[in-house]
Parts: sequence; C-alpha cells; structure tokens
Amino acid sequence: MGSQAINTLEQILEAGKQEFLEKGYRQASLRNITKGAGVTTGAFYGYFKSKSELFESLVEVPAKTFLGAFERAQEEFAGLPPEEQPDQMGRISGSCIEWMVEYIYQHFDAFRLILCCSEGTKYENFVHTMAEIEVEGTHRFLEVLKGLGHVVPHIDEQLEHILVSGLFSSFFEIVVHEMPQEKAVRYVRELRTFYTAGWQKIMGL
Repeated sequence: MGSQAINTLEQILEAGKQEFLEKGYRQASLRNITKGAGVTTGAFYGYFKSKSELFESLVEVPAKTFLGAFERAQEEFAGLPPEEQPDQMGRISGSCIEWMVEYIYQHFDAFRLILCCSEGTKYENFVHTMAEIEVEGTHRFLEVLKGLGHVVPHIDEQLEHILVSGLFSSFFEIVVHEMPQEKAVRYVRELRTFYTAGWQKIMGL
C-alpha cells in the first residue's frame, strides 16, 4: 500500500472514530464519515465493505487482546493445584486487572467505542461476555472448594449473575466517565478489595 493510500486509510479511520464517538454506531452517517475523511463514497468502499467493517477495524484488536488476557488469567488460576487456589484467589485476578487498566488507557478511544457506542454491532454485549467468562470461572472455583472439603453455601444463580455483572459495570465506569488514569488505578484497587471481601464472605472463606 502506497503512502497516499495509507494516508487515505488513516483519514477514514479517524473520521469514522470521531463520528462513532459522537453519535454511536447506529446513528453514525457514512456520508459524514466520507466527508470528514475528504474522500468519496466510492473511495471508502475501496477500503471497507461497510460501516460495520469500519467500526470493527477500530476495535477488533483491542477487544480480542483484552478478552484473551482475561481468559488466560482464568485459565492460569484454574491450573493451580486445588489446595493453592483459595489463598491465590486475589493474586492472579489482581495482576490481570492492573494490566487491564493499563491496556484500556493505551487504547482508550477503542474502549469508549466498545462500551459507549457499539449498540447495533457484535460488540454491544462485551460486558455480558466478560461476565459469562467470570461466572464460568466462579463455578469451577466453587467445585474446587467443595473438593477441598469447604462447606460452600448455595449461591443463587441470578444473584451470582447480578454480582458479576455489577463488578464489570462498575469497573468500566472508568471509561464511561473518562476517569483520569491515576484516579482509575485507585478506584479499581478499592473496587477489587470490596468485591473480593464480598465473594469471600459469600463463599464462606
């Protein structure tokens, strides 16, 4: 791809990002995007097949990287010897969350798009996807505790879903409210302390 083509692509991406951030995916106008990029509609289609493909190009890599890291943290914890898991409950998740905050601020606009502007795209259920991964990991951990002889109180599935969803909704407030990174680090640390203590209480640890 020549330098002119690269410049055109960058202009389209930037114009698309601004249009999506301002209006959200559903209300974003392809006409406004091409106008902002200074290209014709025909030129746009030389790079992207649709508005949807343009949106995906702006968020796909950060979204996959983020979810991949979260899933690997779950797998790392599940791979620990059962007897080590109760004491390690907060360590791996804590390291992952610290990385997540850092990564979000390296790709802040992409996460604003995912969390605030993605209605009508496959990314609109991003928080729900994370909650499902966490719920699955929680179930595995509860079975480990039972295997270790812990008396684990029954946890209502609806309550479990509400608590997990609430955690991620609270976590992503750092993006929704465009919180300064330094404040976000403190906020998330306190949030994690709160939720860890709550889960330990519910699990009887």
